[in-house]
Formats: sequence, C-alpha cells, structure tokens
Amino acid sequence: MTTATLKPAYTAADWRDFVALTKPRVMTLVVFTGLCGLLIAPGHIHPVLAFTAILCIAIGAGAAAALNQWVEADSDKLMKRTASRPLPAGRMDKQSALHFGVGLSFFSVLTLGLATNWFAAAVLAVSILFYVFVYTIWLKPRTAQNIVIGGAAGAFPPVIGWAAVTGDISALPIALFCLIFFWTPPHFWALALYIRPDYASAGIPMLPVVAGERETRRQIWGYTAIMAMAAFAPVLLKLTGIVYGTVALLATGVFVYMAFRVFRSQQLDPAQMRAERSLFKYSILYLFIMFGAVVVDRWVMA
Repeated sequence: MTTATLKPAYTAADWRDFVALTKPRVMTLVVFTGLCGLLIAPGHIHPVLAFTAILCIAIGAGAAAALNQWVEADSDKLMKRTASRPLPAGRMDKQSALHFGVGLSFFSVLTLGLATNWFAAAVLAVSILFYVFVYTIWLKPRTAQNIVIGGAAGAFPPVIGWAAVTGDISALPIALFCLIFFWTPPHFWALALYIRPDYASAGIPMLPVVAGERETRRQIWGYTAIMAMAAFAPVLLKLTGIVYGTVALLATGVFVYMAFRVFRSQQLDPAQMRAERSLFKYSILYLFIMFGAVVVDRWVMA
C-alpha cells in the first residue's frame, strides 16, 4: 500500500470552514427575528443576559446548520449551489462536523437555560432537534411537502426570544411563529424553481422536481394568501397597533403582487426566472420589515 492511499480524502479545516458550517447568512435572519421576539416581550431582562440569549439562538441555529450539512454531505456534492461547502469540497471530515454541531447544540441550550430560564432552553432544543431529525433526516428526502412542515424549525426564534424574557409563550409570539411558518413555502419554493436542476440531480424531492413548475407556482400563490392572513393576525387580535398594521398592509401587498407574477409566469428556463428570483430576494427583506415593524409598533404604543 502506497503512502498516497493512506492520505485522507480531505484537507485540514480552518476556522473559516467551521464558520461556513453555521450558514452565517441564514443565521442573520434567525438572529434578527429572535432579537425582535426578545425586544417586544413584556418585562425586563439585563442587557448582558439579553445578549447571551441572542448569542445562544445564533449558536443553536449554527449547530442545526452544521448537523444538516453533516447529514447531507453526499447529496451536497451533487448540487452546484452546495458543492463548495466544507464537507463536499473535502476541506473537512464528517466526524469533525458532527462533533462541532453536537457541541454547539449542547453549549447553546445549556447556556441559555443557565442565563435565562429552562423553558426558553427547551424551546431552543426542540427547534434544533426538529430541524435535524424531522426536516433534514425524515421529511426532506421523502416528501415534496418537506418545507411546509419543516418550516416550523425556522419559526422558533421569536418564540425563544420572547420566552427568554418571560419564561412562557403568549399570543403574539405564536402569531409571529405562524407568520414565518406560512412565509417559508413561498420563500423557499421561489428559490427551488430556479435551482430545480440542482435538486433533480441530487435526487431530492422538492416540489418543482416532483410536481412540476406549474403546481409549484400554484402552491406559492396559495401559501402567500395564507401568509397574508397570518401577517394581519396580530392586528385583528389587537396585539399590535397602527404602525405594524400600516407596514403590514404595504409590505404584504408587494409580496402578494410579486407572488402573483410568479403564479402567472410560464418561464421554464431557470436562468430566465426573474420573477422567481425577485420574489425570493424580496421575501427575505419582507421578514426583516415585518419584524422591525412589530418592534417599532410596540415601542410607539407603549
């Protein structure tokens, strides 16, 4: 046996590869919605503990992302969008990613429990376990509706932020959870439409691959309608005031218009799917706008 055959198929990972495992761009939205949940919660929390809570939410999200990439290392090799990640690119071995993800999970949950309360820590633990086991391992490789149920994992941060202050859950964080939950399908399927070839080559049963573009556009439109109702639920339940209501009307109106463009589009070439790309990009901005509006509304109405 030669020396070459004994060499591992991966190179030594550096700190940038471990950061990449946490999906920092995705984490930005997670941290923001978690922060908003904390800021609108009644009661008081020491600034140091508040920072610790948000840091734990970020670390928990990073842990889930790392474990997601550990599970999907083989399928990531088959997709252009993910082939450069540390595991499929050969810059890190799977065991390191597993240890990193598990370590971050325990650290984030235990630290949040000690710094704030164990109810918030339990919700964080549930969100990590849900993303890894329910979405990544169970739903994603088996059903085209994976993102519908699995979207719950990304809806937990405002609930965790609220619970870190109050130690419980009430109507407003539940309403915000529902907003993210119903926002996820049109957000993610808009992306899935123009990267459908990637999912097809990896054998992942995303909706555009299994049901086709036309059905995906129809479901984007349908879930956008449900999302719009969820967006106005805080106003109808008198949990927010005129500031949030006005912003929700304008921002959701733009979202509905862009989703309708996707619904009406008959473009089959992913490279030419401008309406789909626009909806995906705006959907990220939309969530920042909506959650920022909740915070401003609560401060104005206080």
